[in-house]
Amino acid sequence: MKRLSNNVTMSRRSLMLTGVSILGSYVALSSLPSWAIPAADSPQLAPFMRLSGLLVNHRLNPAIGARMLEVAAREHAGLDALMSTLLALAQSKQARKVEDFYADIPAGPQQALAQWIIFAWYTGCSSAKRDAAVFTYEEALTYQTTLDVVAIPSYGLSGPNRWSQRTVPLADMPRF
Repeated sequence: MKRLSNNVTMSRRSLMLTGVSILGSYVALSSLPSWAIPAADSPQLAPFMRLSGLLVNHRLNPAIGARMLEVAAREHAGLDALMSTLLALAQSKQARKVEDFYADIPAGPQQALAQWIIFAWYTGCSSAKRDAAVFTYEEALTYQTTLDVVAIPSYGLSGPNRWSQRTVPLADMPRF
């Protein structure tokens, strides 16, 4: 009788460990393609990264670019045509950096897309609104210049950069 209860106890433990292992493997493998592997097969990614490289003169992460491309396709109607127009303009100016062709971008959807791409790479999110999509936090270009000196602000419960520091009353200051 005692031996039977030991087997049942071991069986539950084994069952629990097996279940946790299977669940952990499922969670790890199911989320892997969404964050680790950029959509390299997307025909839009190469032109988007080429345009981003012209508008933002930094080394850019293609995985972040893939995330940005998904949001850009939703927010900018006719994204392919806009990117083609901007790339053709840059090519006509033989542009190697943003200053070579940005002044010639006509006002309207093309300029809005160019500004959005620059904003998104520097801030790491799609807009300054509360419902913005966050592409990256750690690799936002804004923090790259002072990364070794200034700590990146932490993520608050209400959104990026929405953390608040509780004001400590001066009466509680230690006395030496």
